[in-house]
Amino acid sequence: MSKFLSLLCLLPGIKSFCQDYTVPGKISVPYPTLINLGVEWNIKGDDNQNGVVTVKYRKKGTAKWLDAMNLRRVPAGKNNTASSLGDRQIPGYTGYEWTNKHAGSIFDLEPGTSYEILLSMNDPDGGSVVKRTKGKTRQIPLPQRKSRLIEIAPGDYDTLHTVSGSKYRPVVYRCKSGRAVFKFIDVRNRKWVFIQKLEVRNLATDGIAVSLDGSENCAVTGCVINAVYGIVAYKPGATNCYFSDNVLNGVCSWNNISMGAMGDNVGEGIQVTGPGNVICYNRVSGFRDCISFMEDEYVVNQTCIDVYNNDILNALDDAVEADFSFSNCRVMRNRITNAYVGLSSQPGLGGPTYFIRNVMYNVIHAAFKLKRFSIGDVVLHNTVVKIGTGLGGNSKMDHAWFRNNLAVGGPSGDINWGGYGAGIPAAANVIEPGEHSSFDYDAIGVYASGYSASIGGQPFSEVEKNGVEHLEFNQTFRDVDFPYPPVPGRSIPDLRLKPGSKAIDAGMYIPNVNSDFSGKAPDCGAYESEQELPHYGPRNRTN
Repeated sequence: MSKFLSLLCLLPGIKSFCQDYTVPGKISVPYPTLINLGVEWNIKGDDNQNGVVTVKYRKKGTAKWLDAMNLRRVPAGKNNTASSLGDRQIPGYTGYEWTNKHAGSIFDLEPGTSYEILLSMNDPDGGSVVKRTKGKTRQIPLPQRKSRLIEIAPGDYDTLHTVSGSKYRPVVYRCKSGRAVFKFIDVRNRKWVFIQKLEVRNLATDGIAVSLDGSENCAVTGCVINAVYGIVAYKPGATNCYFSDNVLNGVCSWNNISMGAMGDNVGEGIQVTGPGNVICYNRVSGFRDCISFMEDEYVVNQTCIDVYNNDILNALDDAVEADFSFSNCRVMRNRITNAYVGLSSQPGLGGPTYFIRNVMYNVIHAAFKLKRFSIGDVVLHNTVVKIGTGLGGNSKMDHAWFRNNLAVGGPSGDINWGGYGAGIPAAANVIEPGEHSSFDYDAIGVYASGYSASIGGQPFSEVEKNGVEHLEFNQTFRDVDFPYPPVPGRSIPDLRLKPGSKAIDAGMYIPNVNSDFSGKAPDCGAYESEQELPHYGPRNRTN
């Protein structure tokens, strides 16, 4: 583009002549979490969406810059779709719009640490620039020397009414020895309250164990919860809260009559709305949705939410329902066993919504439920073993980016599991991926069924030029049974790759995601060969 046209782009009323030129705007690092930083760079122009922003970062005070993933290009948009539930049509809530921007995350940083971030924007049509910004991850919320400690004696109680603390003097409620069992813990509209090592039992039909509506900078850690609704934060939502190392048990049993959106199921394990929340290292079992964000008119700014290293079992609808994620929500390293749906984005609101290194075994309907025209899902290094379709998508999506996943489908029999079924027995069947979506370097197979694999109606091999097909199940995993039939529920398997698997060294390098790969190239799936399993579920707990 000439200098004359470049100058015209900066003048009012000339937008139609320079729609492909990028005008950089404000950079922000909203709602830092403990181990991740999200970056958003608002722009104008770049209508042809060919601008690219590369990312480098370094810990403050160090010299070496490290590479991170490029920011994702997020064109401005809005949600305007309806959803269906059985034979009933439900109007989609259309109150959400997002701006024209580049956005993305830097992963697995150190808590309570300052970082410098170097952003390089390159647009062939004009507008290239280099900018620096900074961000600081949050500290792990632990009792401090000046904390107000409220020791609760062992015993059975009705309701724990909490009071707010402050940043430098949080209020900590705990039972250091023995069992303090409550029916309800009220943290609504509180700030800087830490709930530690308490128990809650509330099996009433609408029973809530812990409520954090309107809370800020609160934490629930090391608790045991038996309830229909475990930890919840409804409107006006929770902000910068931390839920870790808890055991949550629901009331749902793993059977066909209970599966699916119309099934005989009830309850939410951890269900929150609001920005900056962290849900990690929990064991959640026996709920309709085990970990869930809110949907439609119940949503509040679902930005920069982290869900990682949770152990999730017996989810009768969704294991992780990350619906209505705005930007930089991250679902990483979760282990999912026995779930009707593995990971849901229904829809993503521009994104990016990251699904990275999750392991899903004995999933029924879909490993990735990307529906209601989900926009901006980034699906990397996940492992899927399920009946029906392995790598699937039966609804229109766009701006999805799939890399380095491993998926094996298989027979589903003549049973219509959960009303919606498991999809055709196929290695891959992605129906409407959208023109801006991209698939490559995935590894797929099908067990005990005729082989088929397609993306957007095209053969898998034509879409994924570097993909791997025809995985043999018994040559991919060691001593693992294919989960058919899916009922009764299956035990947790070890889905690390078997030596010699075609999925080894078959992936694409992605900085800050697989920089520690050990062979010629990263492996497909959640696990890199010869590495230890991640820790899933509560730390330092025996039950």
